[in-house]
Amino acid sequence: MRQAGVYEKFIKRGLDLLISGCVLLVLWPVLLVLVLLVRSKLGSPAIFCQERPGKNGRVFRLYKLRTMTDERDEDGRLLPDEQRLTPFGRTLRSLSLDELPELWNIFRGDMSLVGPRPLLVKYLPLYNAQQARRHEVMPGLTGWAQVNGRNLVTWEDKFTMDVWYVDHISFALDLKILWLTVKAVLRREGISAESSATMEEFQGSEERVI
Repeated sequence: MRQAGVYEKFIKRGLDLLISGCVLLVLWPVLLVLVLLVRSKLGSPAIFCQERPGKNGRVFRLYKLRTMTDERDEDGRLLPDEQRLTPFGRTLRSLSLDELPELWNIFRGDMSLVGPRPLLVKYLPLYNAQQARRHEVMPGLTGWAQVNGRNLVTWEDKFTMDVWYVDHISFALDLKILWLTVKAVLRREGISAESSATMEEFQGSEERVI
């Protein structure tokens, strides 16, 4: 069984709390302006809430800025993501501004600054035993997979990188990921998958967890 190191046990959470708290204090006016813009351009609610699995699969409510409209077809079904993702919403995503409310999740202790991204609850039974190890640590605002392709790599490669991070957590690695994240955001790299506006849904792998 994997043993957490000193950094993970005693330092990582304190840094998350300190950094997320300071950034929230500094950026709350920016977040307020963004909320007002989202409400005026995309409608209410401006904050998108969704249940996501965290460490050990514990479900929490994740907060993000809304980036898509609620446009539906004549049968009342939501239109495809690429049709509901407006230029404004696309800009929010390309600058990762839609992720800012997740700082509150970090401050609360649902997430960490760095870790595997929290995905959908419905994916939990689709992981194989190795992929499920991504839930051995706190999910993150950014992670090793996000700075190595983000939405441009396959699900299998992404999960491989998530598990690699789980086995190599360190202060130096977290600093490297945060620095690479800033560079990726400034360059607007890896925002969309090649075949869709957002990452296509995970359909499962062999040797699923039962």
